[in-house]
Amino acid sequence: MSLLSTKGLTKRFAGLTAVSDVDFHLEEGRIRGRIGPNGAGKTTLVSLLCGRIEPSEGSVTFEGRDITRLPAHKRIQAGMAYTFQITSVFAELSVRENVALAARRRWTNDVNDRVDQAIARVDLPDAPATPAGELSYGHQRLLEVAMGVVQAPKLLIMDEPTQGLSDGEIAGFKALVRDVAREATVLLIEHNMSVVMELADDITVLNFGEILAEGTPDEVRADPDVQSAYLGGA
Repeated sequence: MSLLSTKGLTKRFAGLTAVSDVDFHLEEGRIRGRIGPNGAGKTTLVSLLCGRIEPSEGSVTFEGRDITRLPAHKRIQAGMAYTFQITSVFAELSVRENVALAARRRWTNDVNDRVDQAIARVDLPDAPATPAGELSYGHQRLLEVAMGVVQAPKLLIMDEPTQGLSDGEIAGFKALVRDVAREATVLLIEHNMSVVMELADDITVLNFGEILAEGTPDEVRADPDVQSAYLGGA
């Protein structure tokens, strides 16, 4: 069953087509990787899925419901959560306050317990009372993941989540994604190829705003068009 799908999804900015006629289907219970070179349209497509921008053409469906014109906060209430390529934490608020704000987007009860569990789940080593702005960039990324996880989403979309993480933290992140995938569908936009190839059940490759290839990690790795456009012929 498709949890999330798009049909003919297109976005133009002042004559520049960033996403072009994308038909995309994400099956429930899967980890889907999305890769592509810089400028391929990955983040624009994420913004369209999350409701941060409206499409020029096409539609977005979530759990069989057309959400093309649904605002971002309504998509969160429907069960979508996401982290951004550029961190969007509230620097002056503490770690705990940031996660609590995210929790209240979906929950009214048991917020404190949910916040504690989310912070522990991402293994964020900094104290919950630490202002988010004092965290390292990598730890801000983990904080954003906690802000997504605390919402117990049906779909968790993560845009470049391992950026700034150490090798040890990346290992912990991979374990976290596998754990989250037991209860949620995951869409992972990531430049770290080893992370994508190890975690993803399926991979979608974007190039110049269009889908270049889709398949298992082995199929994508072996695709000559992908090798030419993204993997440098490897």
